This record gives sequence, structure tokens and C-alpha cells, in this order.
Amino acid sequence: MIGTDVGVGIVGLGGMGNHHARNVTELGATVVAGADLVPEQRDRFAAEFGAETYETHEDLVVDDAVDAVIVTTPNRFHEPITIDALEAGCDVLVEKPLAHTLESAERIVEAEAEADGFCMVGFHNRHAASMAMFEEHHARGRFGELTHIEANYIRRRGVPGPGSWFTNEDLSGGGALLDIGVHALDLALYALDFPEITEVSGVARTTFGAQEEYADPDGFGDNWDASAETYEVDDSVSAFIRCADGQTISLEAAWATNREESMDFRIRGTEAGAQFDIGDTNMQLLGASSAGCDHYTDTQFTGDSTLTGYKEQDERFLTAVATGSEPATNTIDEALVVQRVIDAVYRSSESGRSEPVDSVAGVHSSPSEASKANEANGAGETGETGELEAEAEADF
Repeated sequence: MIGTDVGVGIVGLGGMGNHHARNVTELGATVVAGADLVPEQRDRFAAEFGAETYETHEDLVVDDAVDAVIVTTPNRFHEPITIDALEAGCDVLVEKPLAHTLESAERIVEAEAEADGFCMVGFHNRHAASMAMFEEHHARGRFGELTHIEANYIRRRGVPGPGSWFTNEDLSGGGALLDIGVHALDLALYALDFPEITEVSGVARTTFGAQEEYADPDGFGDNWDASAETYEVDDSVSAFIRCADGQTISLEAAWATNREESMDFRIRGTEAGAQFDIGDTNMQLLGASSAGCDHYTDTQFTGDSTLTGYKEQDERFLTAVATGSEPATNTIDEALVVQRVIDAVYRSSESGRSEPVDSVAGVHSSPSEASKANEANGAGETGETGELEAEAEADF
């Protein structure tokens, strides 16, 4: 258990913020503060956790009781909140993706390098039981050399809702790829130990956003109104990633598409393969043998159902905070690689050709020189109007 003397502040008090807050409490740390522009969110949070609440993150990060900050806001606000928290001496866990643009992500990385604290990024599926079993068998050499990964995060109908911050490019930075495809992409790069990437090709599609008669049997996109709502982002993406040593990744991500839903994750190796659903408890190992006669050796592994990705991730974050140590996983350098690949996918979709991924040679390479925004643009990143922020927070 983490000591209760570790004080945590949550910025963004919607469903995800409350989920993290409950994990913090269950793990033995203390939720001491929360920030949200929406009064009702603050009232509910204060009532459940007995925490001090603030309208803005600026007040929260300077609260002496706050040792660490968890950021669960729309993507556009990750940069100002994370940087302010780091500059205030706090450790930070920011939900995926690191930022809404590559340039914003690079500025966060630069700020973390100059800060006393650290920043982790919320890729919780790494810590699910299925991935834990794969990692152990891979460490024992069961799969041989890994060659290819098929990574899918596909909803048949699951657009978060036109008019929400998810479909507003200024707030989100992208659609299905940045929202759910980022999970599949991170998991694939993590499984391959973040190899050097040579090129990326991809196509981002916006197919369903303008459909006035969008069929949504499960009611995922509540109150669909294509003529009145904002829908500026991709609802499906197909991408192919080539690595320097010959390893490859095929990625499919979709909020909506005319095929069955899938979170199927398939890893191919020279000795065996693995298959599981992203975030799931179980894993199937696929092999073949000539012992006695030629046959397949498929084995189903049933993992610990109590090992949940979010809670394991939050425990690792809080442990690093409590011990004053650097995090061993979910590092900001890894998140920057993911962000660069996403940027390359979008560039490839626009150019119609494969694109390089700048300065990516595994997570040990130094970040490329970040693109510096002028002062006016910087103010736009960190000084959004209260009306825009409140609308985004209300939707989260």
C-alpha cells in the first residue's frame, strides 16, 4: 500500500478523473484536491473524496498538499496543465495521448527534462494480465524473434458524439487514431521494445460524420445531428509501420466502420505467436511441433482477473512518487515516439505516400528540436477561454 502522506490532485473530474481518484484511495494514497471548470463536477468530487476543489488547475498545482497530479482533460489542455504541474514541483500522470499535436508533446518533454519531477503517460493496457503473461513468456524466449504485430481497436458503431470535444479537432487533435488507436499503437511498440522506425504509411478516413441518417443501434453517439454538430476528425484509420530491423506493425482503428468490432492483438514470432484482446485477462499461445508427429501446440492461458491495467498503472505511478524514483514504464520518451508515429500517419494520409518518422531511433534517442510556437500561438495553447474549456470539461 502507498502511504497516505502522498497527496494527489486530479485535474478533470469527469468519469476518468473519478476512476483514477478511486484507484488512488484504494491504493492507500490520499486524494487531496480536484479541479474542474464545471461546478457540479467539483461538488460531486468533494462529496465523494472529501477533497479541496478548485475551478482552475493553476490553483491546484500550488496547493502544498499536492505531491502528484493526474490529468484527465481534453487533449488540447494536457500541455498547459502538465507543464504548470511540473514547474510547481509535482510529479504527473497525464492520460493518453501525451498531447493533441506533436509540437505540443515536444514542449511537454522539454519541460519535464528541466523539472525536478517526472511525467508518466496513461497507457494502461500495458499492465493488463494478457500483456503481463506475454511479457514473461517472451522474456523466457518462447516466441523467438518477434516479426510482426496486427493491432486492432475497432468499434462497429462507437463515435463518442458529434459536437463533443472528441470530434472537435482544435480540442482533440484527431479522431479514432488519437482516441483509441493510440492504445493499440502503443501496445505494439511496447511489445517490440520501441524499435527504430523507418517509415509509416496510413490513410485516415472521415466516412460517417456527415451522414444525417447514421445508424447507431447501441446509441453510442447520443442525439446525432450531422447538420448541426462539429465533426472534423477521422472515424477510421489504417496504417502500416516499418522498422529498421524488418519488424512491422499493421494498425486498424475505428470509431465506426462496416465490419465486426475487434480489439484483437496478434503477435508473430519465429518460434510461436500470441493472440489476445487488448486489455483482456487471457492469452492464447500459438505454436507447432514435430514431437511424435507434426501438430499445432495451441495453449490458452487464463490470467489473474484482479490484475487490471488502470489500477496497476496507478500503483506504479504512486510508488514512483512515494519513493522519489524515476518511472520504469509509461515514460514520456515512449509517449513521444507514439506521438511521432501518429503524426506520421496523418502526414502520410495527406501526402498519399509513406512518410519518415523524425528522429525516432527507439526511446533512447533525444527528442528532435521542438518546433517553437510564437508567443501568440503559445498563448492560444495555454490560454483558452473559459467558455471553451467549460464546454470541453462538461463533455469529458
